[in-house]
Amino acid sequence: MNAFKAYDIRGEWGTDLNADIAYRIGYFLPDVLDTDTYLAGRDMRLSSPTLFEALTRGLTDRGKNVDSIGLSTTPLVYWATAKYGYGASVQITASHNPKNHNGLKISASNALPVGYDTGLNRLEALVGSDKATVPSEKKGHITEKNVYTDYLAFQRQFVGEHDNLNIAVDCSNGMSSLFVHDLIGKAHYINDTLDGNFPNHEPNPLEANAQEQIKTLVLKEKCDIGLLFDGDADRITFIDEKGRFISPDLIIAFLGDYFIGEQKQEGIVLQDIRSSRAIQEYLNRYGAKVETWRVGRAYAALKLRELDGCYGGELAGHYYFRDFYYSDSALLAASIVLRLLAERKKKGQTLSQIIDEIAPYYNSGEINFKIEKKQEAMDAVRDHFTKIEKPERFLDFDGYRLDYPDWWLNIRPSNTETYLRFLCEAKSETRLNEIVSIVRGLMEWLS
Repeated sequence: MNAFKAYDIRGEWGTDLNADIAYRIGYFLPDVLDTDTYLAGRDMRLSSPTLFEALTRGLTDRGKNVDSIGLSTTPLVYWATAKYGYGASVQITASHNPKNHNGLKISASNALPVGYDTGLNRLEALVGSDKATVPSEKKGHITEKNVYTDYLAFQRQFVGEHDNLNIAVDCSNGMSSLFVHDLIGKAHYINDTLDGNFPNHEPNPLEANAQEQIKTLVLKEKCDIGLLFDGDADRITFIDEKGRFISPDLIIAFLGDYFIGEQKQEGIVLQDIRSSRAIQEYLNRYGAKVETWRVGRAYAALKLRELDGCYGGELAGHYYFRDFYYSDSALLAASIVLRLLAERKKKGQTLSQIIDEIAPYYNSGEINFKIEKKQEAMDAVRDHFTKIEKPERFLDFDGYRLDYPDWWLNIRPSNTETYLRFLCEAKSETRLNEIVSIVRGLMEWLS
């Protein structure tokens, strides 16, 4: 079934996912995650009420109860799952996907992510089987649960004084609009009304066209920083005062000033396999250890919990926190970045200066190669460079990462498409261009 992905269930509404499939997901979910009451939230997509009705009808037909928190950010569902002790939860969202998509993010107790390897594979088999769905004699019920007040109180713990900052915020017409005014306060807001049509731009903060409005606003209003949220508010990207997009992995380093420098928290910092070497180099000032792991919440949240790490992040703009039940929260990340920047501004520093201090490297950005023979192509890249020089470090758990003294690369397969995703970083622009050119040549040869 096309909608079942590595990290969640997601696809085009009416094609990959529909009300019948959603009903069967609800009906068979107890076979994978059995609990008496399931927590459920939803985003503002036009199909979300229909998906919610079908999912919860499946659950209640199975004799299970549902606590509904209504419109919700995805991080709110994670937080409430762990905070109130639910055995399982579902957030209805397609995150940053286009408006005609929808999906479900499923969590187990303590907000542990359920990915394809940890339950979605079994759920897919049940949903796609010919097993009949027979309503239980004792039908479950749906109860409305209000968690907004408690959630805002929790989030406010991380909000510092930032009245000296001129802030721009783009909510992408997504779910961050529920709480962003309460937490950030005075700012220049755009696209801060919930609208499942996404009339201004797609809710993907990594897309260049989605960044245009916030960059323009930052420059026009002479802002110190721009915040760009995705559709379900589990991801955020930042724009500096020059209107430049900041690579999200570099924010992992900056967050260390709060968690390790200010709060004196102990524990490993987690990054994904695509992350800049600058993170470890910057955090060396605190004696922090950085662990590298696989891409995606289904892996990152579990790994951070296993390590009891204090926080972590991904190149995609997810930031995970031990204080947030090892889950990701864009609003929490925003609050901490703003309080850190406010302190640095008092000392005369701008965001661009801070980021330039963190990252002395030239970076290729993620380059996608459309290729069928993904494993053969990855092996060709690995073999080419390792034959010339043995790397200082070689990782092979999510594609390949090769680390050399003055550069590194990562090449990994897309989980859903015939793409290889390539990323490289070097101390000199000349060296960076050489490596990119070599890899492009290998990809053309194998295409």
